[in-house]
Amino acid sequence: MALSQSYPNIELHLTDAHPTVALRRLRDGSADLAIVHRYDDAVPQDGVRYSYLLDDPMYLLSRHPDQTLADHRDSMWIAGCENCRGELLQFCEAAGFRPRMTYSSDDIVVEQAFVAAGLGVTTMPGLALRSHHADGVVASELTDFRRRIYLATFGEPPDPPATTAFITALRTAIDALG
Repeated sequence: MALSQSYPNIELHLTDAHPTVALRRLRDGSADLAIVHRYDDAVPQDGVRYSYLLDDPMYLLSRHPDQTLADHRDSMWIAGCENCRGELLQFCEAAGFRPRMTYSSDDIVVEQAFVAAGLGVTTMPGLALRSHHADGVVASELTDFRRRIYLATFGEPPDPPATTAFITALRTAIDALG
């Protein structure tokens, strides 16, 4: 049964935001739950309840197969949004270099178009690649890097019934991803 049939008065609004913004909205009460990612295993103890959903592998996007971050220490890099730029820096520094970021975009289609045109390389999560994978772009999995996806709620349990129903529907959809 669809969520809207069980809860006809529910108003579902989805906002795409970086985890820091989503968690701020969760804490200030302007969001009932957030789907956030982390690149490490440490879940902060900040009053937010985190529930693990899935691992999302990270990929290096280039025009050649079987590449690593270190293979591109001298390449031009395409950075994502300002928040994602810091994550890219962490990946590359862990691989022993600081990337030369020459382009930036917060649009995965544009980032992939830049890669396909030979303007540089970038990293991207697997879930993003499920929604768009440009011709001419080769994705090499970065086995040392992954995002952990969590559902975050704030406040003491139990969650309101509509929130609980949404969480159940979300977990069902994730299970269907395989």
